[in-house]
Amino acid sequence: MTPKGDLRPRKHSLTLKGHRTSVSLEDPFWRAFLEIARERNMSISALASEIDAARGLDCGLASAIRVHILAHYRAMAERQA
Repeated sequence: MTPKGDLRPRKHSLTLKGHRTSVSLEDPFWRAFLEIARERNMSISALASEIDAARGLDCGLASAIRVHILAHYRAMAERQA
């Protein structure tokens, strides 16, 4: 199964700690990120800030977001099993 959308990362703007920044994510990851934020009734910037605060210094924000998305859907799959 091939994910829908462009598989090249695209820049998306966010606000972290009061500063504008951007994160490069592929369309399927960006859509999943939006979906998780909606499920949690949070803004994208609030969810990104939460992920940013929890990530290590050796991990970029885009990678931390991808890992967060993976963990979210793995946990969902485990609950459904």
